[in-house]
Amino acid sequence: MKERIYLAGLIIIGNEILSGRTEDKNIAYIANSLSKSGIRLNEVRVIADIEEEIILAINNFRDRFDYVFTTGGIGPTHDDITTQSIAKAFGVENVLNQDAYKILLDYYGDRKKINESRMRMAYAPEGSELIYNNISKAPGFKKENVFILAGVPKIMRSMFDAILPTLKKGRILNSIEINAKVPEGVIAPELTKIQEKYHEIEIGSYPYYENDSAGTILVLRSINKEALKNGEIEVLNLIKRFT
Repeated sequence: MKERIYLAGLIIIGNEILSGRTEDKNIAYIANSLSKSGIRLNEVRVIADIEEEIILAINNFRDRFDYVFTTGGIGPTHDDITTQSIAKAFGVENVLNQDAYKILLDYYGDRKKINESRMRMAYAPEGSELIYNNISKAPGFKKENVFILAGVPKIMRSMFDAILPTLKKGRILNSIEINAKVPEGVIAPELTKIQEKYHEIEIGSYPYYENDSAGTILVLRSINKEALKNGEIEVLNLIKRFT
């Protein structure tokens, strides 16, 4: 029986990302970590802090992927609406999570310091599990196959690293990178033939310019190590013809 491949989707929530004010630094970390664990990040979607958009994206992703991760919108301010929107996506109430409240109480040390805004961070979709955060303490949440994470990179990584060991993992996608110091257009026709020959391999072609010279980074990826090696040999032979 073949080991299955697990698929994931990532929803980045935040007007600050779409406006260009904040540069996302979470995609690469999540993608690399999942890839090393045999989980493939198949789609990333960036959406605004709009309840209807969040609900649509969550329901679309949770039906299509084994794992769904969201980043952003779980803080204490008025525009942090991710948690309540996800509750609506699941058709449940957004309720005070007593464990989350206790974490905040232990962190702030005084109930009076937990104002109405901070209290928002203790609410979660009914039936959620906590995702612990050892940086700022306010937790993320897991509801079925949806993992609700912070947007701040350092905090997101703390949460993500806590949940990664708990995920079911599939076959590792092996990768080989080749620096072809020839223009992409020169090798493209023959590269297409190699891709058509090796259906088990994904060949990515990424052109670059360095010191006024054109080159191409080729990335070969496959769960089949033998096919990957054979594909690598053919690609290297192709490059030799033009160098």
